[in-house]
Amino acid sequence: MLDGKNILLVIGGGIAAFKALDLIRQLRKQGASVTPVITRAGQEFVTPLSASALAGSKVYTDLFSLTDEAEMGHIELSRAADLVVVAPATADLLAKMANGMANDLASTLLLATDTRILVAPSMNVRMWQHRATQRNVATLAGDGVLFVGPDEGAMACGEFGPGRLAEPAAITAAITAAITDGPLANKHILVTSGPTHEPIDPVRYIANRSSGAQGSAIALALSALGAKVTFISGPADVAPPAGVTVVQVKTAREMLIAAQNALPADAAIFAAAVADWRVTSEAKSKIKKDNKGGLPVLEFAENPDILATISQMKTGRPALVVGFAAETDNVLENATAKRLRKGCDWIIANDVSPETGIMGGHENAVTLIDETSAENWPRMGKDAVAKQLAQRISAFLTS
Repeated sequence: MLDGKNILLVIGGGIAAFKALDLIRQLRKQGASVTPVITRAGQEFVTPLSASALAGSKVYTDLFSLTDEAEMGHIELSRAADLVVVAPATADLLAKMANGMANDLASTLLLATDTRILVAPSMNVRMWQHRATQRNVATLAGDGVLFVGPDEGAMACGEFGPGRLAEPAAITAAITAAITDGPLANKHILVTSGPTHEPIDPVRYIANRSSGAQGSAIALALSALGAKVTFISGPADVAPPAGVTVVQVKTAREMLIAAQNALPADAAIFAAAVADWRVTSEAKSKIKKDNKGGLPVLEFAENPDILATISQMKTGRPALVVGFAAETDNVLENATAKRLRKGCDWIIANDVSPETGIMGGHENAVTLIDETSAENWPRMGKDAVAKQLAQRISAFLTS
């Protein structure tokens, strides 16, 4: 699939750099040629000799090599490839790329290239979630840089969360999608995610327990397959994925308007945990506690049903509409009834009883329900669920 393709692989400094050797092996197996560039920090984890042996080519490390730079080697390296891949992409490398710094071979060739760039971030969870890193990621995504990962899981530092380097197989798949444009190229997919916040007064609101992790992972997985993704998110705990169009909303009514404005779309995935109700009259000032013991009386109104509204459109309906059913009792029965009632094509049902730890957690166990069957998926990480769902969506839209 990658026969004749040239990959320039920049290996950054981090404990995950050892995975770059397996990545080289997998890319060569797919028929690609690989030219490794290893940063000074990367050489603390991977030797040039091992990378050269697996790549079957010279490894580049020094910006000031008299032999290489006599022919402006950093420019030639950066432009001769079909794709420039940075794996692992450390926080330092992302910062250099986002801010146009060029003080070593890797950062210089990344600044000099006019070739598409794919980065696979890898760092401590707190470094990944830091505002500076997220700003850099947003800048790079806006510049057209592609991302794969990071994954969630246990790290060498002993912490758990997003920041693990994507597995070599996933990076290889992202490289293939980037070079071939992916099976979902020219497809527009709408994804909603996170909770909605329905204000009671300026300091209180009604919401569902949702981190937004599953919706974010779905958007990222679809983007990796080449789709143009519009990601509409309520106030989620997790950062929005890179490489997609992000629309931030707060309330259910705002989310519905954003979804309608994002159409037309080939598919719409409604993973958001939308509040079913809102108060009819939001207080403009904080509701004060009554010292006499009286409780405030709140009148509720039903929020618009976003899934049903889009599913039941007479014209301009997406070819595939997928809803989520978070249930605590009679999961399959309730989810099946919801699919019929809403009019969507698929429902992704999951048990969010407190004892499962799924709502707001790192894993999910879902059942995909369509018109003819209910397919149980094993419990797995939300990133894995997203990738499996993205593959099913791709198969549907390209069949």
